[in-house]
Amino acid sequence: MELPFGKYSTSAQRTPRIFLLIVLAVTVLGLIPLYHPFNWYPADLVTQYPSEISPTYHAEERKIKIKEPKTCDIFSGEWVRNPDAPYYTNMTCSEIHEHQNCMKYGRPDSDYLKWRWKPSGCELPIFNPFQFLDMVRNKSLAIVGDSVGRNHMQSLICLLGRVEYPVDISDNPDQSFKKYKYTTYNFTLAINWSPFLVSTKEADADGPCHTGLYNLYLDEADEKWTTLIGGYDYIILNAGHWFARCSVYYENNQLVGCRYCGLPNVTELPHNYAYQRAFRTALKAINDVENFKGVAILRTFAPSHYEGGDWNKGGDCIKTRPFRSNETASEGQSLEQYRIQVEEFKVAEKEGKMKGKRFRLMDTTQAMLLRPDGHPSKYGHWPNENVVNDCVHWCLPGPIDSWADFLFHMFKMEGTRFLVEKLQ
Repeated sequence: MELPFGKYSTSAQRTPRIFLLIVLAVTVLGLIPLYHPFNWYPADLVTQYPSEISPTYHAEERKIKIKEPKTCDIFSGEWVRNPDAPYYTNMTCSEIHEHQNCMKYGRPDSDYLKWRWKPSGCELPIFNPFQFLDMVRNKSLAIVGDSVGRNHMQSLICLLGRVEYPVDISDNPDQSFKKYKYTTYNFTLAINWSPFLVSTKEADADGPCHTGLYNLYLDEADEKWTTLIGGYDYIILNAGHWFARCSVYYENNQLVGCRYCGLPNVTELPHNYAYQRAFRTALKAINDVENFKGVAILRTFAPSHYEGGDWNKGGDCIKTRPFRSNETASEGQSLEQYRIQVEEFKVAEKEGKMKGKRFRLMDTTQAMLLRPDGHPSKYGHWPNENVVNDCVHWCLPGPIDSWADFLFHMFKMEGTRFLVEKLQ
């Protein structure tokens, strides 16, 4: 007999012990919300900023649901109406960067804010910041990757702002390496910039693509993040859009090819060549970091939604509602990048099990594919600014807030899963 998060021991003598521990875990987790009703917290702890809207969480959303159907895939479903959203605004969260501040720059519609993700076979509770901070008390989380990963971190900070805003404890002046501390909960949240995940040198600030030319060392993981993760309980790895840039590829310190580099006598290699090798190298590096004892989460590719041209050729994203799942499908480059991530994840997960490592997949690709309405487009800057339309990142608040729902569910499951696995 199998649980959705592990196998029972075949020993009849151990079965009662496992059962009692699971019951205890469910009972303890189920009691958490009884000690954290919103109105028991002083107003200055809930937020440092006055809110122009103050949505409430339904009582049933505070209950941690442990018993999910075995067959439920939380990453497969539809977007459904959510009249209670959003749970913060640009007036209540100070962490929103200008180019994701769609409210400030006059986006005329607000329907894109009123949706939540509904899995096909079960319910996915709305993110509860009190319960989340309880679960990560005395723990740490690092997000490693590109600017979409930073977008994710900002969303999480905004959602947690209903409870507490963190203190900036960054030990690096570079804004790409931020570290925050939630002092009441002793929870550390960090972002480590590494858009290619492997060692990289900028060979030319302009280059043939006018977005820079990069040397990628595809068999060398970027030490800027590999040397830091040992002290973290969770890491979330992501990368994607930067691999479309002009790059020169090296392996074993030997030039093996490039993408749109324009260099004579250099083999032009497909986009996916570097992408697959970079993820293989990065995931192997996690398995090789001996002092990393936490949970490694691979967050899958979030597609862009340019229509009518590429990002630098007048492309835009002007839709104002989500797709239904039967209205679109992943294809082309997005599908290939997703396939590569899942394939390399499975290899790393298998190797990791033999080393006592824990790998989890946060499969956001399908959900975000269905949200062409959630990008800043031209509403990340003033109309007179010469800036391209942004159909890569996500408005804050916006669809990316659903990633907190996914993470909330995964962390809830992790405690029970880890307990059962330890008893095998």
